Amino acid sequence: MAEPSNRIDRFLRLMNDRGASDLHLSVGRPPIFRLSGRMDPIRYRVLDDPDLIGLIQPITPPHLWAAYQRDGDADFAYEVPGVARFRVNLYRQQRGYGAVFRIIPTKLMTIDQLGLPPSVRKLTQLDGGLVLVTGPTGSGKSTTLSAIIHEMNEHRAMHFVTIEDPIEFVHPNRKSLVSQREIGPHTKGFSNALRAAVREDPDCILIGEMRDLETIEMALKAAETGMLVFGTLHTNSAAKTIDRIINVFPSEQQDGVRGVLAGVIKGVLAQQLLRRVGGGRAAAIEILFGTPALSSLIREGKTHLIPGLITQGRSAGMMSMDDSLKSLVIGQSIDPHAALEKALDKDEMRKWLAERGVEVVD
Repeated sequence: MAEPSNRIDRFLRLMNDRGASDLHLSVGRPPIFRLSGRMDPIRYRVLDDPDLIGLIQPITPPHLWAAYQRDGDADFAYEVPGVARFRVNLYRQQRGYGAVFRIIPTKLMTIDQLGLPPSVRKLTQLDGGLVLVTGPTGSGKSTTLSAIIHEMNEHRAMHFVTIEDPIEFVHPNRKSLVSQREIGPHTKGFSNALRAAVREDPDCILIGEMRDLETIEMALKAAETGMLVFGTLHTNSAAKTIDRIINVFPSEQQDGVRGVLAGVIKGVLAQQLLRRVGGGRAAAIEILFGTPALSSLIREGKTHLIPGLITQGRSAGMMSMDDSLKSLVIGQSIDPHAALEKALDKDEMRKWLAERGVEVVD
């Protein structure tokens, strides 16, 4: 019989075997997997509070369990040896306790294995500046960033400092030295860790989430000093990403921030995950590279012209979100209606689909 601390493991093993991305545990419902984007209940009894406590308390660090009881939320990573690592979020909801386990593949994926456009590789050659990987929660930002860092680690001698909440992909030291720090066990917060990181002789800093003004400001300053900084944001296009960075600052500082951002921005990857026809997920990705023209648009506050700049930059490997979606439709990877749902310019996408005989119902 398994030890109490391992009761959750059988669900996590089943999750891994089934190829699910997430396990949802919630009082008042049986356990539920997310498979290829769909919620898929397990044949199991409805869970109550003692069930949840018995499953999650034994694997939760005591200080986080205390914080969860006090605040109603907690995040940490948990590993089942030989199976996978999992990102765990504990929360409270109307009926009682709840938890979500997201699988973190132990195998580091390459840019090619993820099917990312070859031009993404340009980002692995950078020596300094700011690169932002953006998208909604669960869109694969961490996976894309890990593939970029993995490739750099394999081919370049650098010192990486990553600041994550929690650590997801574990990078062994290859050609590079990789120092990975987790919010909670290793440091109080992103801004604290970033302040310390600039004194740790890094060539590259990865910020798991640029979630507040102080962290964003420090990331810009680090990039200004010549470091390469990777960060993530919850925006769904390159133009909105630039606006988000600027608008987080007070209005009287925004002109100055435009100047700094124009000088340091080297790339924006905005991505969304869609259900793949036949199972699995496919990534639609928008790619914007730093150019003198982009810098001018940022300084002049003309970010609404960025989509046109991306179109003009196709020969340099740039790609718009809608062109990426169209490519997935042409390759029959995704349903055309899913492309319309995720499109940034829905009228243009509707017209494009109609030209291909796809009837779209409003």
